[in-house]
Amino acid sequence: MLSDSPYVLSTDDSGHTFLLLKKTTCNMIIWRQRMTSLWERTWEHTNFAPLEGDVNTDVLIIGGGMAGVLCAYLLDHAGVPYMLAEAETVCSGITKNTTAKLTSQHGLIYDKLIRTLGVERAKGYLSANQEALQKYRVLCRGIDCDFEEKSAYVYALNDRRKLEQELAALEKLGFHGEFVEHLPLPFSTAGAVKFSNQAQFHPLKFVSAISKGLHIYEHTPVRELIGTTAVTNRGKITAKNIIVATHFPFLNKHGSYFIKLYQRRSYVIALEHAANVDGMYIDEAEDGLSFRNYGDLLLIGGGGHRTGKQGGAWKELRGFAGRYYPNAAEKYHWATQDCMSLDSVPYIGPYSASTSNLYVATGFNKWGMTSSMVSAMILSDLVQGKKNPYADVFSPSRSILHPQLAVNGLEAMVSLLTPTSKRCPHLGCALKWNPQEHTWDCPCHGSRFTEEGKLIDNPATGNLEL
Repeated sequence: MLSDSPYVLSTDDSGHTFLLLKKTTCNMIIWRQRMTSLWERTWEHTNFAPLEGDVNTDVLIIGGGMAGVLCAYLLDHAGVPYMLAEAETVCSGITKNTTAKLTSQHGLIYDKLIRTLGVERAKGYLSANQEALQKYRVLCRGIDCDFEEKSAYVYALNDRRKLEQELAALEKLGFHGEFVEHLPLPFSTAGAVKFSNQAQFHPLKFVSAISKGLHIYEHTPVRELIGTTAVTNRGKITAKNIIVATHFPFLNKHGSYFIKLYQRRSYVIALEHAANVDGMYIDEAEDGLSFRNYGDLLLIGGGGHRTGKQGGAWKELRGFAGRYYPNAAEKYHWATQDCMSLDSVPYIGPYSASTSNLYVATGFNKWGMTSSMVSAMILSDLVQGKKNPYADVFSPSRSILHPQLAVNGLEAMVSLLTPTSKRCPHLGCALKWNPQEHTWDCPCHGSRFTEEGKLIDNPATGNLEL
């Protein structure tokens, strides 16, 4: 192949060779390969057979992401009969696209939680996530999932006052946070709040290890719920309790999740020959950048926006990398999508006040790893009739009177009134074209479709008719 050719052969970690388009921007080499996360390229998937026929069980878990698999794992170890039904394959949705940080530091959240929920609920949120982190720590012993103890940092570019307020809030909660003046980042900051003894790992290697022997059924989409009977494409599953862990809940009739949630896209690039930042870093601003290493790769996240809106996406990340890491080479790039709750706290517990024996885990607000474990801790107790000390903090039935509710309602109203030939089959909102990913995206609730109309992300349950 000629040296001035726009193409280059590349081999991934599994030995597969790709013909890639090569482009140089600010001396940073960009490999135009299919969008696949680092985690997908570096694990071996365990296949599970689909469920055939009509069956009965105590607990049905719908959704095979991290939250669903952890629910299955805890129920399995508690000796509770259960089944997990996954529409496609385990962790084929959001989990495979995480940046895989295991931390109770979810931005500068604790000052906000004390102001909005009070000290006791804020303390409950912190304790739940610290306990979740410890459960991961114990489970990862003896598992080859690249688990590493790391410190987590939330930095501010200019406003040191926000960091001081967060440190004061942590002191009220009895937790030691530390102010750090200097960071190993290539730009100046006003400092950061540091949480010691946090962690990072390879999420798919972890799931591959803990899912062995679990009662998981892939390619078993639940088409309908009739009471506590789930109708699949191959039969019916009748359960005493059902857990909906499908990222965005698919039942519109109950719980009002279509106004309690919205979704955000965010983007990641993984660079070779960049820097070792030795920790996990995130900007306190919603539109800022995050950093962590995996081996010799530097993962940079950011460029986010509400689904169906415009944002910086990979262009922003590549521009940053070209400026600050001009000799780096991009090895992977991918995107993810997060359900955002009204008050920055996930919805974990009974699906609604009017549905008995039906439970939900959603609204993880970009912190899906510890939130998944918290979900499993709470829901595995509730389906056994046990009380859980954190259930009230995460209750889906808590007040929805928050400013974000008005924003969500206005977005839906504008979208419903927008003239268009392409509407989301979920609730009829006008779809927007996403030029970065060549998809049709819903700004109301976050459903996404390929250019040809195939469903990518829920809450829609069917393809788009073009």
